[in-house]
Amino acid sequence: MPEPTAKLVVVTGASTGLGASTARELARRGFHVLAGVRRARDADALRSTGIEPVILDITQAEHVAALASRVADDPRALHAVVNNAGIQVNGPVEALPLEQWRRVFEVNLFGHVAVTQALLPALLRGRGRVVNISSIGGRTAMPTYGAYAGAKFALEAVSDSLRREVEPLGVRVVVVEPGGVRTEMATRGVATANHLAAGMTPEQDERYGGLVQAINSLMTSGTASGLTADAAARVVARAVTTRRPRTRYTAGRDAALIIGLARVLPDRTLDRVFATTLRRHYPAATA
Repeated sequence: MPEPTAKLVVVTGASTGLGASTARELARRGFHVLAGVRRARDADALRSTGIEPVILDITQAEHVAALASRVADDPRALHAVVNNAGIQVNGPVEALPLEQWRRVFEVNLFGHVAVTQALLPALLRGRGRVVNISSIGGRTAMPTYGAYAGAKFALEAVSDSLRREVEPLGVRVVVVEPGGVRTEMATRGVATANHLAAGMTPEQDERYGGLVQAINSLMTSGTASGLTADAAARVVARAVTTRRPRTRYTAGRDAALIIGLARVLPDRTLDRVFATTLRRHYPAATA
């Protein structure tokens, strides 16, 4: 039998949302996609022509090692790794338990580093690329986004450092910064924020209760008006396939606007912009 000719792409966090849409878009473009999912039922839902689901929790060393072995055993070149897996956990810096900070960084930063380290030898052989899915939260941090944005800021820094290390060796490193995307992640994020807010002390609730509600309202409205997962996936596919990709791509008008403002406005002015935007989302009694 002849060897398969389609190049490999790895997409983490492909169970639903942006990851699943990215896997489908890249398969449609002729890649063989190793799609990381957490559960067998997610694998069954995603499996199709060009998509091979693999059970992958990026925080589990044995899962990452198994993925690296699967790639090493394949005769096809590894064209790209799309580090997409992520969770959203919001809460005020004072009130967010430290174990939640560690959980966010394990998934949204250290897991991506682990996958990248494991697959870089294959990427170097194939002169492939790393595509890290960041966020507008990787360039500017709204209130209660300390943990999430902190991990995304760090991912942006890691991407810059990695790019300067491996692009001379033929491996491209690209960051994609989505704004609001209509996926289950934001819905889960609101539910998580409400659960964590219920654990605040009365004093913390007095200080931050209205703020948490305002952020949740803003997140919900921003998600509802945001890109579809399929539209965001086409931006990721561009980062994967463009011969000479930019170092960063935004996805969505909100991402382009907010990141553009963050580049030019002084911090205090940007603070006032965020405060004004949030004001109409506060509960009436606390606005």
